[in-house]
Amino acid sequence: MAEDVKKIMFTVRKPPHGSIYVYEGLEVKLIMAAYDADISVVFIDDGVFAVKKGQDTKALGIKGFAATYGVLVDYEITKVYVDRQSMESRGMSEEDLLVIGEDEDTEEPITPQVVDSDEIAAMMAEQHNILAF
Repeated sequence: MAEDVKKIMFTVRKPPHGSIYVYEGLEVKLIMAAYDADISVVFIDDGVFAVKKGQDTKALGIKGFAATYGVLVDYEITKVYVDRQSMESRGMSEEDLLVIGEDEDTEEPITPQVVDSDEIAAMMAEQHNILAF
């Protein structure tokens, strides 16, 4: 049965504000989590800003949605990655990443896993579908 499960990767390359792509992509991820699919998410390029904690959108006059990423684990989306090079070239570190859930056993916060571009390429090669946002 596990062979029938589709592997779907979402790539987030755009900044979180200024377009609807990242928000719509988040909604699609949560909807897809209801289906029997092996979902992973990778934040690359300016997409890393989508998982930066402490976002304040008041000056933009829009409602922020970063807090919604805090429920990914609740939707069983646990394969969440950030491209190390993209993060570092934008002045971010692992301490800047927001919490995407809580470990059921330890109640410790879970943040996206920081990985190198080579690891991302290898993961992409294993996917049935890759959806870009």
